[in-house]
Amino acid sequence: MSKKKYALVGTGGRAEFFYGALVTAYNDTSELVAFCDVNQTRMDYANHLLHDKYQYPAVPTYKAQDFDRMIAETRPDFVLVTSIDRTHHKYIIRAMELGCDVISEKPMTIDEEKCRDIFDAIERTGRNLRVTFNYRYAPHNTKIREVIMDGVLGEILSVNFEWLLNTQHGADYFRRWHRDKRNSGGLLVHKSTHHFDLMNFWLGSQPDTVFAMGDLRFYGRENAEKRGITEFYQRAYGSKAAENDPFALHLDQNEHLKRLYLDAEHEDGYQRDQSVFGDNISIEDTMSVMVKYKNKTVMNYSLNAYMPWEGFIIVFNGTEGRMEVRITEQSYVNSGGDKADEGALNGISLMIYPHFKAPYRVEFESGSGGHGGGDPVLLRDIFGEKQADRFNRAASHQDGAMSIMTGIAANRSMRTGQPVRIADIWQG
Repeated sequence: MSKKKYALVGTGGRAEFFYGALVTAYNDTSELVAFCDVNQTRMDYANHLLHDKYQYPAVPTYKAQDFDRMIAETRPDFVLVTSIDRTHHKYIIRAMELGCDVISEKPMTIDEEKCRDIFDAIERTGRNLRVTFNYRYAPHNTKIREVIMDGVLGEILSVNFEWLLNTQHGADYFRRWHRDKRNSGGLLVHKSTHHFDLMNFWLGSQPDTVFAMGDLRFYGRENAEKRGITEFYQRAYGSKAAENDPFALHLDQNEHLKRLYLDAEHEDGYQRDQSVFGDNISIEDTMSVMVKYKNKTVMNYSLNAYMPWEGFIIVFNGTEGRMEVRITEQSYVNSGGDKADEGALNGISLMIYPHFKAPYRVEFESGSGGHGGGDPVLLRDIFGEKQADRFNRAASHQDGAMSIMTGIAANRSMRTGQPVRIADIWQG
C-alpha cells in the first residue's frame, strides 16, 4: 500500500502535534513532504526538530506565496492547515482547487462569509475537508455522549455549561495573535468552537437561536488601571517591569519558545510575549451565551479566561434525571512544554442522579495524552486504519460549520444586543 502524502501549512504552536505523529507512529502509512509558512526561520526550526528529535529527513520549505508551487512539486494527497485562524479558508480552498483533500485545525474559519466560500469550494471541487475536534475523542466526553444516546437521562431539556480558562492558559490568548478579533473571531469562535461542537455532538442536534453578552473585563490596560496597577510594558522580552509579573511569558527562558518565536520575529514582526494588560486587545474575556437547539434543548454557557483553575462544569437536566460533570484540566502554555500536557486531566467526577433512585458515579476507562486523552485517539482516527465508530466522532466540514455558527451568532448578538437565529446568517 502506497503512503499518503501530507504537506503542512503553518508551522507554529499546533503544527508539531500533527507532523510529530505523522513521522513516528504513522510513518508506515504516511509521508510528510513539505512545510509552508510566512516565516522561513520557523520552518527551518521545524526541520531541525524533524532531524534531531524525530530522526526524520528535512522536507522542502515554501513561503506562503509559493503555496501553489509546493502543491505542484510535492503532490500531496492532503494539506494540513495549522496557520492562524483568519487564513484557514485561503489554504483550504486553494488546496482543494489544486486537487488535495484537507485536514484543518479548529476553528474551520472565523465568519460566515469565509465559511460560505469553503462550502462553495467543496461543492465545486468535490474534495473532502475534515476538522480536528480532539475533545470529541476524550474518553469522558465520549462517555457523556454514550449516556445521552442510550437514553439514561431521557430527553435532555436544559444544560448549564461553564468553561474555565485559568491565569496561565487563559491569559495566553491575550499575549498572542488571538487578542486581535480579526485574527481569531474572539474566544467564542477560536476556543468555544470546541465546546459548542461538543454540545452538537452530545445532543445530536444543532443550534437554532443564540443570545450573548460579553466584554473585556479583566485583561487590557484600562481594567488593570482600575485595579491599581501602575507599571506597564508592551512585551515581556527586555522589559524590567515584566520581571516580576506572574502574567509575563519569558520566551528567552524556554528554548522551544525562543526558537519558535523570539528567533523568528525579525522576519514578520510577530511578538509572542505581549502584555496581557496592554492596549489593542479586541477580544472578550468574560462571556455568557444562551442557546436554543433545534431539538428544543436550551443551554446556558459561560466562558471566563482568568480563573484560578482550568476545566469545566456541565449539568444535563433530562426527563429521567440529571447528570453532573466536573473536569479539572492541567494548566499549560501553548508550545511551552510537553504536548501531552495540553489539556491533560487532573481530576474528574461524573455523577448521575436518576429520578426515584440512588445517585451513582459513571465509570469509564480513562485515556492518557492531551485534551483529556483525546489527542492520541484523534490522531489514530485521522492517520491510522479506519474503524467503525458508534459515536461518529470524525468531524466533517458540516460539523466544523455548525460549531462556529454558535460563536459567530454570539458575536453578532453581543454587537446588536439582540438574539440571532442561525438560519438568518447561515443556510449551509
